[in-house]
Amino acid sequence: MEPHNQTAISQFLLLGLSDDSALKPVIFSLFLSMYMVTILGNLLIILMVSSDSHLHTPMYFFHCNLSFNDICLSTCTIPRMLVNLQTQDQRITYTGCLSQVCFIVFFAFVENFLLAVMAYDCYVAICHPLNYTVIMNPCLCVLLVLFCILINLLIALLHTLMLLWLSCTELEIPHFCELAQAIELSCSDSFIDNILIYVSSCIFGGLPLSGIIFSYVHIMSSA
Repeated sequence: MEPHNQTAISQFLLLGLSDDSALKPVIFSLFLSMYMVTILGNLLIILMVSSDSHLHTPMYFFHCNLSFNDICLSTCTIPRMLVNLQTQDQRITYTGCLSQVCFIVFFAFVENFLLAVMAYDCYVAICHPLNYTVIMNPCLCVLLVLFCILINLLIALLHTLMLLWLSCTELEIPHFCELAQAIELSCSDSFIDNILIYVSSCIFGGLPLSGIIFSYVHIMSSA
């Protein structure tokens, strides 16, 4: 497709992993298997925790939320890829692409924060066992998950809204609609978008990583 400046876009083309028609059934089977393992494995964790009252603890509560988040994150991209491979239709609507970008950013950042919260839970359980039930009470656990959801929903919506101001020169996207790839399609000034990506990555990636490192350093030092 020839490059051209197009501000009113109705759809994009997802190029996929390969143009070789002989490889597409193999790729389809591989990704379908991976997706089914991800979905069934995480659903099994959620079902097991929900059905056993002995597992109704903060640690398993966070595990359930992480499993549900993994299901959602996988569902953002793989089903669309499978449909494209099966139907040979590589199109995705403009709205669908923006939605995919928003959900990928949201669930990816939520996963980072949930991992940090789980690390903190381990830190409290090991380093402050006598106060564990007081510190990690049900109210705090719910508030931590809600905080993860709300703060990352705001940043995901902000990234998506910033994309609305950009005009595009290319309509072809590799694999799936991802934030950095969507910005690369732009022919307009994307400096602010790139700065926002850098800042949000440092904050929403760096802070959870720092929390995880802090928690496990203290866990290992207390051993």
